[in-house]
Amino acid sequence: MPKLKTNKAAAKRFKKTGTGKLVRNKAYKSHILTKKSTKRKRNLRKDIVTDATNAKVMKKILPCKAVCNESFSKCLCR
Repeated sequence: MPKLKTNKAAAKRFKKTGTGKLVRNKAYKSHILTKKSTKRKRNLRKDIVTDATNAKVMKKILPCKAVCNESFSKCLCR
């Protein structure tokens, strides 16, 4: 069986918590910020746990993060 390759775009966008959940940043924070309220921009700064429906797919795309807790550069399972 061939090696499972990590999707690099997803690896840059998702982090794994200590309990094994995937965390991501919220969208809509890059531009056109003048019309958004301060409260809305502050809430967009926070990380959010990935939904369970997406987490299953993400763990297939990110085999390295699904297996070990190390960051991708320090991972030994490759």
